[in-house]
Amino acid sequence: MSAKTEGIAPNASRLLMAGFMAIFAAGVGFAIRGGIFDNWGAEYGFTAGQLGAIGGAGFSGFCFGIILGGVVCDKIGYGKLVILAFAAHVLSAFVTFTAKGATAYTSLYWGMFIFAYANGTLEAVANPLVATLFPKKRTHYLNILHASWPAGLVVGSVLGWILDDKMKLSWQIQLSLYLIPTVAYGVMFLGQHMPKSEASEKGLSLGQMFKDVGILGALIVCYLLSLFCQSALSLPPSVGYAIAGVLLIAVALITKFSIGSLLLFILFITHAMVGAVELGTDGWIQNITGNLFTSEEGKYLFMWTSVIMFSLRFCADFIEKRLGISPIGLLVTCAALACVGLNLASTMTSFAMALVALGIYAVGKTFFWPTMLAVASDRFPRTGAIAISIMGGIGMMSAGLIGSPGLGYAKDRFAGEALAQSNPAALAQYKAATPSKFLFFSEVAALDGTKLADAQKVEVSKRTPEQKAVAEASITGDRKTLKVDSFIPAGMAAIYLLLLIYFKSIGGYKTVHIVGTESAGARS
Repeated sequence: MSAKTEGIAPNASRLLMAGFMAIFAAGVGFAIRGGIFDNWGAEYGFTAGQLGAIGGAGFSGFCFGIILGGVVCDKIGYGKLVILAFAAHVLSAFVTFTAKGATAYTSLYWGMFIFAYANGTLEAVANPLVATLFPKKRTHYLNILHASWPAGLVVGSVLGWILDDKMKLSWQIQLSLYLIPTVAYGVMFLGQHMPKSEASEKGLSLGQMFKDVGILGALIVCYLLSLFCQSALSLPPSVGYAIAGVLLIAVALITKFSIGSLLLFILFITHAMVGAVELGTDGWIQNITGNLFTSEEGKYLFMWTSVIMFSLRFCADFIEKRLGISPIGLLVTCAALACVGLNLASTMTSFAMALVALGIYAVGKTFFWPTMLAVASDRFPRTGAIAISIMGGIGMMSAGLIGSPGLGYAKDRFAGEALAQSNPAALAQYKAATPSKFLFFSEVAALDGTKLADAQKVEVSKRTPEQKAVAEASITGDRKTLKVDSFIPAGMAAIYLLLLIYFKSIGGYKTVHIVGTESAGARS
């Protein structure tokens, strides 16, 4: 069976590939950006916390794109959103390339934000579109759709390795290459008819689509929105909370004060953890492994984990149907593997050990994102595109506001503490002018990106005691950061296990339809 015969529309294969190319473009841009973090740090003197915040903008903008797009796509149609995303992708390149001098941070931050907004708008189209096209195999085809992400990561990493490490071309030239697949997805979507979601076909109103999300689901979005207002817009906390409060009241009125589904609320919380551990870690992993080994080996390892993800995402149907593992059972297994992989990665001392540790982590994170979308789509069909769009937005916003800057803060904290203990004089010499801070955690001394890069360029045998101490402290910071990162999938594993027990208690995991409950075979 193929996508052409299993889809409900004659152009199902082309629409699947158009969505594939759209997310592929996002993956290429993400990988290239991750590989040039060190360029930005060295050129502009950014701290790890500042780089984390820039990387975070590459996630938080996604949230606005996917949630706003998900809310309106059933009403205005997918085509208009594709045009908007294409324009935003092009605009992001122009904004990013204006980075210069004192305004570099602002240009890079908002360039990444617009890039992410375009990515989010595209996923507001692609996720519900594929879920609608393939109602009997959502887990399988959503995993195939999202195989484009690691494919983009591989291509972006190879381009970065050749153009950066080998040819030493400017980061502007490297980053501009994501515009090639951008043009490709624009052409593939052009003139195509796209079917409506089940909820849209049934004529459900916006309020009815929002009922399962309700006040509980809106609370998560509102909290993350308040964080965005404070961190990205530099608004006072009271203003951020006021804006979030207005949005919460609006959702309450639209849904006639529906509390929402507790199950969907739990899925939203868990997907916030998915975003933090998967995308937050991916945004830093080339930087971390490049520091533990070499920049070139870091890119090899990133490509290795991406190839594993790409390959395995075509196996979801085999795992689900042939092995009899439900989507929830798959998620339990993946969370446990991700936890083990990150713990091993925190102790890796050789390239071979890194291949094993990060390989286990890659297997673990492979099925998180698309399978979570499939579960939300299976269990909450009357939400149309809204629930899975909000879920994707929560994951990306969490990665941008919690995962990426949180890991940057952890790296700053642990590296600073290690240097303060081994060589306090070196800390005074190498610390950045601006301390690192994150949420409610205390401010800590951070290493200056330019000074750290200069110290790391010196051959080990020729380093001064201060240069040796700062380089070793940076490595210690990376190891401890990976260790702390492993706590997130450990928590996810516990939640998934409880969900597995819940579904067993109600007769197994089943796909729900608006007209009733129709089982495709209960799987526990």
